Amino acid sequence: MTESPTLAEDLLLLLFQPRSGTIAGENTLFYVLGGAVVAELALDGRVDANGAKVSAVADRAPSDDILRSAWDYVAEKPRNVQTVLAAVGPRLRGPLLERLVARGDLRRTRRRTLGLFNRTVLEDGGRRAGLLADVRDVLVNGAEPQPRVAVLGALLSASGTLPQFDPEIPWTTPVITRAKELERGNWGAGAAAEAVTRTVTATIVNNVVVATAVIPRG
Repeated sequence: MTESPTLAEDLLLLLFQPRSGTIAGENTLFYVLGGAVVAELALDGRVDANGAKVSAVADRAPSDDILRSAWDYVAEKPRNVQTVLAAVGPRLRGPLLERLVARGDLRRTRRRTLGLFNRTVLEDGGRRAGLLADVRDVLVNGAEPQPRVAVLGALLSASGTLPQFDPEIPWTTPVITRAKELERGNWGAGAAAEAVTRTVTATIVNNVVVATAVIPRG
C-alpha cells in the first residue's frame, strides 16, 4: 500500500497488545475508531462541528475509501456526532485490520495450541513502537504534540484503555491529567493546529467519551 495510514489505522495499531495478541477495548472499539475517522476529516478541514452536530465541508471529499464513506454520510445532512459514530464505527474494524496486515504493521501467523489445534494469531510488525513512543512523549514527558498525535492520545484516553499501556505509559496522576487535557483540545500553545480544529476534534472526542461511558468495559 502506498497511501499513508489513516488516523484510525494508527489508533487500531496502538490498541493492539503485542503480549496477548488482542485488541484493547473491544467493547467500545467501534465508537473509538469512528471517532478517529471523523477526527481525521476534521483535521483535514473536510468536516466542521457546530455544537453536537457535524457537517461536511463542500467540495472537500477525501480520496480514501473509508474516509469518503464517512464524509458522504455527513454530506447528506448535518448529523449529531454520536449518530455519525454509531453509523460509521461498526464497519471499521475488519477493513482497518486488513489494511494493517497488508502494510505489514501486523502479521498473521499460525500457532499450535496444546499440541493439537492450529489457530491464527496477530503479531506486531514493528511500526507500533514508534507510534507509542510519540504518544508517550506527549503524555509522560509533556512534549508539544503534532495534531495527529494529540488526537491519538485523546482517543486512547476516551476509550478507557490507557491503564492497559502501563508500564510503557505509566498510569499516574500526571499522565491522567495530561490525557484529559488532550481530550479537551488543550494541546499546548505551540501545537501546530488552529484553535477551531482543536475545538472540533475536542467535540468529537467528548462524544466518544459520552458514548463509551455507558458500555461495560469488561
